[in-house]
Amino acid sequence: MTGDPNNLSCAEFQSQLPDLIGSGQDVSAHPHILRCELCRALLSDLETIADAARQLFPAVEPPDDLWEHIESAIREEDTAPSASKEN
Repeated sequence: MTGDPNNLSCAEFQSQLPDLIGSGQDVSAHPHILRCELCRALLSDLETIADAARQLFPAVEPPDDLWEHIESAIREEDTAPSASKEN
């Protein structure tokens, strides 16, 4: 694989695509995307799929007191007699 982003083949670019997207980089400005219609179409399809997935599963903020409930449940479990001690 070549290290020069200007000379990547489609296969090389596509193998790097998950890491590029995951890094938060602007993939649409990548030199390969700028010159390759096939990979631009692939990126567009992936963006469409990601947008649709976000609509299916919108981000939900947990309630403010979630950690309090978790900590309380852990404390209650720690103070409760264990089932192995009862037998």
